[in-house]
Amino acid sequence: MVFQILLNLMIALLWMLLNNDWSGSRFTMGILLGIAILLVLRKFRPEPFYLKRIWAILKLLLLFMRELIVSSFAVIHHILRPKLTIRPGIFAYETALKSNWEVTILSCLICLTPGTLTLEVSGEGQMLYIHAMDIQDATLLSEQIRGTFEKAIMEVTQ
Repeated sequence: MVFQILLNLMIALLWMLLNNDWSGSRFTMGILLGIAILLVLRKFRPEPFYLKRIWAILKLLLLFMRELIVSSFAVIHHILRPKLTIRPGIFAYETALKSNWEVTILSCLICLTPGTLTLEVSGEGQMLYIHAMDIQDATLLSEQIRGTFEKAIMEVTQ
């Protein structure tokens, strides 16, 4: 991936040099030309095209922003209600993520989302203990994490 990004930047700079124009629009045109060249030549390289991973990272960031906003409003809703009706609790979440890096990203995303907190990660890294401000159904909460954050992290890393 790094090789493809550097190659794309070199193509863009070469395009600017050949046109003797150092403007942003010429650089953008060079980037687009580099993407087209890399798309044509991608069957000769074993690694996947780098824009797929960049797109997956962007989707993960947008997913996190959405979850951040939704959970923030849920927490505000609970705070502003005249009668507090939350059911806090701790549940165990078994993850399918393999590497320490992936588990760390997942636990950080859970911690950054209002209303949830990763308390501990087991020694082998497959079990996370999560505190939630309002647990109606722990299996539903686990499925939400698995369907959103864990799926997006897998798209980025694999």
